[in-house]
Order: sequence, then structure tokens, then C-alpha cells
Amino acid sequence: GAQGHAGAPQGPGPEPGSEEQHQALEQFQAAAHSTPVRKEVTDKEREFAAGAAKQLEYQQLEDDKLSQKSSSSKLSRSPLKIVKKPKSMQCKVILLDGSEYNCDVEKRSRGQVLFDKVCEHLNLLEKDYFGLTYRDAENQKNWLDPAKEIKKQIRSGAWHFSFNVKFYPPDPAQLSEDITRYYLCLQLRDDIVSGRLPCSFVTLALLGSYTVQSELGDYDPDECGNDYISEFRFAPNHTKELEDKVIELHKSHRGMTPAEAEMHFLENAKKLSMYGVDLHHAKDSEGVEIMLGVCASGLLIYRDRLRINRFAWPKVLKISYKRNNFYIKIRPGEFEQFESTIGFKLPNHRAAKRLWKVCVEHHTFFRLLLPEAPPKKFLTLGSKFRYSGRTQAQTRRASALIDRPAPYFERSSSKRYTMSRSLDG
Repeated sequence: GAQGHAGAPQGPGPEPGSEEQHQALEQFQAAAHSTPVRKEVTDKEREFAAGAAKQLEYQQLEDDKLSQKSSSSKLSRSPLKIVKKPKSMQCKVILLDGSEYNCDVEKRSRGQVLFDKVCEHLNLLEKDYFGLTYRDAENQKNWLDPAKEIKKQIRSGAWHFSFNVKFYPPDPAQLSEDITRYYLCLQLRDDIVSGRLPCSFVTLALLGSYTVQSELGDYDPDECGNDYISEFRFAPNHTKELEDKVIELHKSHRGMTPAEAEMHFLENAKKLSMYGVDLHHAKDSEGVEIMLGVCASGLLIYRDRLRINRFAWPKVLKISYKRNNFYIKIRPGEFEQFESTIGFKLPNHRAAKRLWKVCVEHHTFFRLLLPEAPPKKFLTLGSKFRYSGRTQAQTRRASALIDRPAPYFERSSSKRYTMSRSLDG
């Protein structure tokens, strides 16, 4: 069966000959390819190259003979056919300000190639917190795996993606660059307007006032009429009352720079209970409808929008799934002798796998200092999936080494109502 394990986070793996096994092999090979390239060429390789050249020469001779015999010599087989130019695919990526980025990538490209292109376009160096998402045939959101070929992930349809925050930093002040914080603000504004990040009226108004300060600067009574913020969206349900409160607070931010306003925005947003929580529908062992939330601190359980349990990552020994069941093995408590396993039912096997993947990635990113290296022996490889990016500890060390003048960037005003278009209809 299709199953995966993560013994904090990985574990026993796929059946021989299964798709999982093939992709495990691929992953293993990918890891092998990341070692430094050898400069010298072995005799065996020379021999192989010479043999290949001879083969090609022979093919050429055979083709020439054939072409003399056949009047349609142009149609005869030609060695040129061997070197097919890889087809390129057009990719469309919706960015966080609602604008579109279009580019071409070779059909055989891995996800990392496209992701790097997008980050270069955005002038983003602290990219480990971000990722690309795509919708599958069931319209479910999936993260594009940077280590796998894109065409193996998007089986049909156009190559359309969204650029999103994948790992929400618990302390945005520790990010190295303002531009990174700006993109995080854009994501959170979308999270709020779409209702994924619930806020009180007061918080909505405060966050809204920082957004206006960062985009429009100081309140100016001469330039600001009554409707100067009417094109902004601050909440799923936008009201005149909320607008008035935003204006009142905006007036108090005089002298605040855009970067300072964004820092204040993030300092308030990070305290919200649903900040950076990725929710998945599930049922508990009694069949009761719940939501499982994955975030930086661990796995959260919600019933009727209330958090009823939390499993911190250090307590989680193993994460696995089998068919549509998802399991976590918990470290024994102070007075307990044995570890316990808790199971949840997901809508289907793909949903269980999706949740498992997100958990493995969060567990690795926020918990470990280094991602776990793939085991040496192929036979002991765990399930095909292994988080291949940097951990938060690594990305912070890399951020500390960033040595460039702060990049100039436009704070896009197109953002204001494009963000909420999907909600309006």
C-alpha cells in the first residue's frame, strides 16, 4: 500500500518495485549528484565515450548506405534525431502582490529550477521560508517538491503556481532583510482577508493602519479625503466602522517608515493564535470531526474552532500514514512507561499523505539543526520523501552572512484590491 513514515521524522519505507521505491532511488541518486563534480575522467569513461562515438559513426555509415538506396533520402533515419532538444514549458506564477510572473523552464526541470527563477525575479535571498503551490485534479493545494521533476508532480493541465510563505518564522524580527518581511506581510494580509487568520476587530484595525502607513506614508489631511483608504481590504467583512478605526490609528503613526510599519505589523500578527497554522480536515478515533493544524511549534488539534490538544515537535517520535489514516507516536510523559500512538482518519489517502509531508517538513525545518542525511544503504531507505531544504537554524546562519546593500523595492499598490478579488466573486 501507499504509506509513508517519518521516524522523527522518517522510518520504514516502501515496498520493493513500488513507485515509492523508484522515487526513493531517484532521491538517493539526486543526493549522490549533489556531491562536488570530479574533474578527472576515468579510463572506463573514456572507453565508453569512444565506443559511443564509434557507434554513432557506424550509424552514420548505415544511414548513408540507406539514403543512397532510397530516393527519399531526406526521410532516412538520422543521428540528429538522437539529440532531441528538450521541450520547454510555460509557467505562470501568481506572486504575493497579485501580479503574475511568466517564464519558460525545460520540461525535465526539477521544482528548484522554477523556484530559483521566481526568487531571483523577486530579489529574495532568504528564500527557505517560501515555496510554490499548485492545485491538483481535486483542487487541493500541494507544495511543489523542489527535489522532484515538475512534470512528475503536475500530471496534467497548465503549469500554474502561486508563490507563498511555507514556514512562518515565529520571530520575524530575526529575518535579515526588510524585503523578506515585506513578502511575509503580503502573505499575512492575504491570510487575514481570506479568513484563514482570524483576528479581533481591534487587531484588524491596528494591522490595517500599519499596512496603510507602509504603503501611503504619513496621514496628510490635505491629500487624504474621507475615502483615501477605500481601495484597501483589511478583513473578510469590510465595514465602514473598521475603515474609520483604521484612519484614526493611521494618524498616530506619523514619522514611521514603511519598514518600521511592517515590523509593527508582524510583531502583532505573530501573536495571533492561528499565525502560520496549516489546517487539515480529519476525524478522531471516535469519528468526531476535527481539524489538525501544523505549525512551527508542533501539531495542534481543533474541535469547533477551539484548540483541544497540542503535540510539540520534541514530543513527537514518529509521523506516519497508511491509506487514509495518519498516525503520530508520542514520547512517554514523566510518569508513563510506554510511548503512545494516536491515529486520525483523513478524507482519503492523498490527504493523509499531504498532511504527513507537511508535518515531516515542519518537524525538520523548525526542530533540527541539520536535515537528516539519507541513510547510506539503499535498502534501508525510508519512504521516498525527505525534506531536502535547509532547516531554520541553517537559514538563520546563512541570513547572518548576507552582505549586500538593502535592495530597493517598490511596495506595490496593485496589492490593495487584487488580493481579495477571489473572495468577491
